[in-house]
Amino acid sequence: MVLETGTNKAPAYSVIDAIVFKHNVLPGSVIPVLQEIQETYGYVPPAVIPRIAENMGISISEIYGVVTFYSQFKLKPTGKNVIKVCHGTACHLKGADRIASALAQATGTREGETSDDNKYTIEKVACLGCCSMAPCITCNDEIHGGVKPDDINKIVKSLQD
Repeated sequence: MVLETGTNKAPAYSVIDAIVFKHNVLPGSVIPVLQEIQETYGYVPPAVIPRIAENMGISISEIYGVVTFYSQFKLKPTGKNVIKVCHGTACHLKGADRIASALAQATGTREGETSDDNKYTIEKVACLGCCSMAPCITCNDEIHGGVKPDDINKIVKSLQD
């Protein structure tokens, strides 16, 4: 089984099986299984979902239901740099859309996408919990508050260093 991944690791059934059996001792272990698979590969490869479901004795749709419900799970590899743009009320009112547009220009990718060179993934999030710093973004979990569109090129350049 060969799959492309963001981490250049091809998921192997033996690795997937070991993760499932490690966590499958308790009911409700779907989330920890998916978290470890994502930690291992950088995302949850759709090709292994039937194997996970078979090993856990649950339906494929139940696995997809969990993966698609929780925003922490990704079905595609993410870029080297993950940038989250807050669109909560405070950030929206202070220009989140302009920040997203500036990021699209600076990185060559839009919210919800990964750049062709796999350097950037831009995510639109409901709230980062930093309302007093609005508008804000995170770059690889580092918070940037009071961001202006003119700041974006400098922030993106700092990710290239």
